[in-house]
Amino acid sequence: MAAEQRPLSEVQFLTVAEVASAMRVSKMTVYRLVHSGHLPAIRVGRSFRVPENSVHEYLRDSYVGVETA
Repeated sequence: MAAEQRPLSEVQFLTVAEVASAMRVSKMTVYRLVHSGHLPAIRVGRSFRVPENSVHEYLRDSYVGVETA
């Protein structure tokens, strides 16, 4: 993961609401992704923070292309 290669001070963390807005999904969908392990996050108190790179990686890995015959 790219987040592990960069110093922690350079990693940008997003809130669940910011991730939901960027992905155009509900906050509950983001929570489901975090709890299922599909989207890595850290817990800060009662909140979650998601590394920005993890969101990009998740979207890139989940991309479904259109196949032509």
